Amino acid sequence: MSHALKQVAVQLPPGEEQNDWVAVHVVDFFNRINLIYGTISDYCTEQSCPVMSGGPRYEYRWQDEHKYRKPTALSAPQYMNLLMDWIEVQINNEDIFPTNVGTPFPRNFLPVVKKILSRLFRVFVHVYIHHFDRITQMGSEAHVNTCYKHFYYFVKEFNLIDTKELEPLKEMTAQMCH
Repeated sequence: MSHALKQVAVQLPPGEEQNDWVAVHVVDFFNRINLIYGTISDYCTEQSCPVMSGGPRYEYRWQDEHKYRKPTALSAPQYMNLLMDWIEVQINNEDIFPTNVGTPFPRNFLPVVKKILSRLFRVFVHVYIHHFDRITQMGSEAHVNTCYKHFYYFVKEFNLIDTKELEPLKEMTAQMCH
């Protein structure tokens, strides 16, 4: 898919409400990225991935409103499980992701979405840096790359992830998306 085509694919269609468009994509990305992680999860263990990281320069710590009030170092599988559960709670919360037509989105909708997407990006970082050999062995490379490109163009189009968060995959993204 060409660069121009991809950009059109993520643009807000005429007459569509931006928050609706973003909400649908967030749920879709969550489902797709969760599946991608699921394909390599047997290889992402406490032993192979004792730290949730994206190479030696990036370590991700978990923090939430409940058990982990301070950023806490966890193994990648622990981090992933907490992340997927946390996102599921957010997207199933009618106060954040209203499903009834005409119910307004809350004021904190975009901040929550940005947090979800920047954390989902970390899944790509971990998978690409630590498990890409597995993705290639399974012949899923094209699928994962397509999903990543769609995700990347979407977050750029609506400015949903800070550029510094995107740093770990900068070189790969430059080759793949420009």
